[in-house]
Amino acid sequence: MIRKTELIDLGTLNYRAAWEKQEFLLEKLKEEKRMCQTGINYLLLVEHPHVYTLGRNGDKQNMLIDAIQLKAKNAEFIKVDRGGDITYHGYGQLVAYPIIRLDVFEIGVKEYVFKLEEVVIRTLLNYGLKGERLQGAIGVWLDTDTNAARKICAIGVRCSGFVTMHGFALNVNTDLNYFNYINPCGFIDKGVTSLEKEINRKTDMNEIKKLIIQNFQDVFEMEF
Repeated sequence: MIRKTELIDLGTLNYRAAWEKQEFLLEKLKEEKRMCQTGINYLLLVEHPHVYTLGRNGDKQNMLIDAIQLKAKNAEFIKVDRGGDITYHGYGQLVAYPIIRLDVFEIGVKEYVFKLEEVVIRTLLNYGLKGERLQGAIGVWLDTDTNAARKICAIGVRCSGFVTMHGFALNVNTDLNYFNYINPCGFIDKGVTSLEKEINRKTDMNEIKKLIIQNFQDVFEMEF
């Protein structure tokens, strides 16, 4: 079964505006579900200006700098309604927000997260990297069986009325220094990395987007 999905590339957009866009589409899909209409799903791709977001069950103590220091870094701090703890979004990071109906895709939340991880794992293979899952830690990691385990992609989702929002953030050409001001995802004993750091070169964002889109098609059986 192919699920029709509209691809929306938001380019670079501040976090709050993208959040509002997600909320609008989520409510649209929930209404279609109530009306027993099939409708169209959505996949939003975006880069955000510097921002730290804290999930609904996150610990604010994982934000290691104050408001004055945040301003000096040209960054925002926003509490959000997704799962997970604190993370960073910024230039050079590809964020994907699928707004989809889980009933249409015939999956539950756990399988949905697994499929998000799979999209990223398949994408990393194109660059010779073995993305992995780490037990007890949602996202995509490298070298999970060593002391050098490091996260390359964070995942945090929300599901309302079986409709998803939020998604994953893949570090492509990300300035990793911004992660020094938080305990990423609440971890104090694991590192963060990027595609650029791992393969020692910058990657064209459009190239990454094409791979991500293809892998969403394959993993979720989407038709854009």
